[in-house]
Amino acid sequence: MVDFDVVELPEADHVAEGEAAPDFTRPLVGEEYWTDTALSDIDGPVALVFFPMDGAFPATYIWNEIRDREWGRGPSDHVTVVGVSVSTPYEHKTFLEERGMDYELFSDPGAGVAELYGVVHDLDGMTGVREHRPAVFLLDDEHAVEYAWVASEWPDFPDYDEVESHIERL
Repeated sequence: MVDFDVVELPEADHVAEGEAAPDFTRPLVGEEYWTDTALSDIDGPVALVFFPMDGAFPATYIWNEIRDREWGRGPSDHVTVVGVSVSTPYEHKTFLEERGMDYELFSDPGAGVAELYGVVHDLDGMTGVREHRPAVFLLDDEHAVEYAWVASEWPDFPDYDEVESHIERL
């Protein structure tokens, strides 16, 4: 039995396929440390995964699926997978440790990156509290958007098989 309401989200005016991915600089958190990093500093194709704050069940579900499918590993090792959420670097570090993940996550507490990409979500009943809609943007070598999926309801999750087929083509 579902113990939450599914909420339809307003249409998102997000970055679309064929457009250049907006560049940004935020703390990029890994297993050991974090440092301010620009998206443009990441070479090659990128899977940019927006997700709600760490600890929310959609974040856990999304990253467990990505980890278990080994995106950016094995046959898809030509793609760098990075996440973006409103969580702080400290929260990201804990999240990575708890999930046993060796991915890196951008910290975007003000949701400015989500706003750039058109995937910011104002939480109902919480004035001034915003988070990221679940979204996946696959960027080619030049960081042009080759594939874009953005949640249209909450909670919503990408079709992981479809994303993988696009990753294979990058």
